[in-house]
Amino acid sequence: MREIWRYPVKSMAGERLEQVEVDAGGIPGDRGWAVRDEVRGGIRGAKKIAALMRLAARYLEPPARGKVGAPEITLPDGSTVRANAPDAAKRVSLAVENEVTLWPLLPPTALDHYRRGKPDHDDMLTELRSIFGRLPDEPLPDLSQLPRELFEFESPVGTYFDAFPLNVLTTATLDALAKASPESRVDVRRFRPNFVIETEPGISGYVDAEWAHRRLRLGELEIEGAIPCMRCVMVTHGFADLPKDPKILRAIVREANQNVGLYAKPAGSARVRVGDEVVLAD
Repeated sequence: MREIWRYPVKSMAGERLEQVEVDAGGIPGDRGWAVRDEVRGGIRGAKKIAALMRLAARYLEPPARGKVGAPEITLPDGSTVRANAPDAAKRVSLAVENEVTLWPLLPPTALDHYRRGKPDHDDMLTELRSIFGRLPDEPLPDLSQLPRELFEFESPVGTYFDAFPLNVLTTATLDALAKASPESRVDVRRFRPNFVIETEPGISGYVDAEWAHRRLRLGELEIEGAIPCMRCVMVTHGFADLPKDPKILRAIVREANQNVGLYAKPAGSARVRVGDEVVLAD
């Protein structure tokens, strides 16, 4: 295991960890908060509000399942604010130039909270091409692989995940993409994984996709690969020291069958540490 990441606020930069507890719901505190768009409605990420990626978040108290405190948010000017502070929504809204409010996870019964907001385009095909950053001559990903509830809700209800609790990425995939897009800065931060696996010499290509429906053991934790991670416009956004880069998405569509990384589900509970051995368990 090369790297472990947790993202306290959906679409904001996250925190790199040396070890983490994982349970059936994923990493406690991962995407524990999100912003709600008070203009169009609905929970929003950087697919719609790109400037969210210019903010960062970290927990001041270690989160646990059912006990997730308000993270500290660092704004682009370097100032900080707790997510539950009275002026947090105003300061984040100014930073992202969109009126938003900040929300912790609500119960799965709060269906209206998780329901998708108003689209930017009346034509659904145009809307999807905007979200996924596809050119007119590029295919859209196969959305039938996604959980059906995502066609009505922004995320699986009760969570702020895009689709599944975990996202896994390998160094082999990063190396393959760097070769496919040599002018790009292929930085792990663009892809927002939870686990970065360092592959052995001789393993090459976009191997993550091959692990869909297979089991992996990360140290003591077993996880089940769900589907390859279909990539959207978010990987092109500029933030921190990374420039805006549409070329990287062109390479993903052209060379990687539109996917970088693997969505996965925990098959149990265990602690995962940087340096843990990772093996295929099946």
